[in-house]
Amino acid sequence: MSDELNWFKSSYSDTEGSNCVEVALAWRKSTYSGTEGGDCVEVATCPDTVHVRDSKLKDGPRLTLPAPSWARFVAYATRG
Repeated sequence: MSDELNWFKSSYSDTEGSNCVEVALAWRKSTYSGTEGGDCVEVATCPDTVHVRDSKLKDGPRLTLPAPSWARFVAYATRG
């Protein structure tokens, strides 16, 4: 598990520098990821969304899903 927080400015903040709110995502490595640095998937959960990324590409693309869609995906994937 990573203690790293990824901070970003809320979409509700204005561009003039006032009323700025920053939000943090706490990323954690999947229990199915290997310990040797390969096949690493990290997730960050929020009340309504789940964010997924490749831990080797921290600034790379991310997949953002509604929480119910993520739950259906995990249920499907664990059925084998």
